[in-house]
Amino acid sequence: MSNKIVLLPGDGIGPEIMAEALKVLELADKKFKLNLKFDEDLIGGCAIDAHGVPLANSTLEKCQQADAVLMGAVGGPKWDSMDASIRPEKGLLKIRYEMGLYANLRPALLYPQLADASSLKPELVAGLDILIVRELTGGIYFGEPRGIRLLDNGERQGYNTYVYAEHEVERIGRTAFEMARKRGNRVCSVDKANVLEATVLWREVMQSLSREYSDVELSHMYVDNAAMQLVRAPKQFDVIVTGNMFGDILSDTAAMLTGSIGMLPSASLNNASRGLYEPVHGSAPDIAGQDVANPLAMILSAAMMLRYSLDQTKAADAIEKAVGSVLDKGLRSADIYAEGSTKVGTRQMGDAVVQALNEV
Repeated sequence: MSNKIVLLPGDGIGPEIMAEALKVLELADKKFKLNLKFDEDLIGGCAIDAHGVPLANSTLEKCQQADAVLMGAVGGPKWDSMDASIRPEKGLLKIRYEMGLYANLRPALLYPQLADASSLKPELVAGLDILIVRELTGGIYFGEPRGIRLLDNGERQGYNTYVYAEHEVERIGRTAFEMARKRGNRVCSVDKANVLEATVLWREVMQSLSREYSDVELSHMYVDNAAMQLVRAPKQFDVIVTGNMFGDILSDTAAMLTGSIGMLPSASLNNASRGLYEPVHGSAPDIAGQDVANPLAMILSAAMMLRYSLDQTKAADAIEKAVGSVLDKGLRSADIYAEGSTKVGTRQMGDAVVQALNEV
């Protein structure tokens, strides 16, 4: 039985880094007999150019029938002036919603070789290993009503609705508790319960759910304090669980603690553990086509895909070990380069991971 994977390279540097991840996956497929079957399609700006929409229904259908989706970032200046209803980012929101990808897993793991690249002092981040579990299909990004309206006085007013139902909080909370059981048995639930009623409910549901997980320590923190604590003492956290908007902000903050957002993968899962995997960085159109983009986040996203959706732990471990081996050799893309290391381009970095994987 084959494992069907849809590749959505996206815009900007997406096609370049996807090509490197595909080289790694093809070797892993051969080495570990994974029986992977690939199908490539469009999402984002390139899909608008080809089909007039950021995600064609035919593409969505492919993704829904696949075992996993590996995707690059979307968007760029070319499409910034388009109507908000059809901008590239709408394709990303649609695929998340239609595939039921409610749980976004964002690891903030600092490779020891990159401790000096962090914006914080090495002693604050050495050994950093945080998992942010972000609710992905609810909250203010999807809440209704929303829009821009004209007031009686002639002034325009923008409005959005922050809304969560109990079942949405419970399922993301359960994901966080289960993940914590595989790590340090600690969950910090982040909300703004002193101001927002939606997060009063969030806190109540999390507290109730914690009774089923007596082996996991649950704590609560307001989002503003959590942001401060991430840059003050980040190693206090194990698993952070939070809503869509707060998770969007905090996960990018945590990403920079690791030295470069170009190093971090992510997974977005549904109830069947089918998922969409993507690097957390953007499409970086300013460096597209220059062979300078860091492909490691995309390669590590591919490893997460093998681990969580295809249950190929051995292959995932080998890819992650290969990335570590490349860093041990001092190879660095421009975003993580430091004096004394060797600067390499996108293709050269991908080739180095392939060579290291071949030697594992």
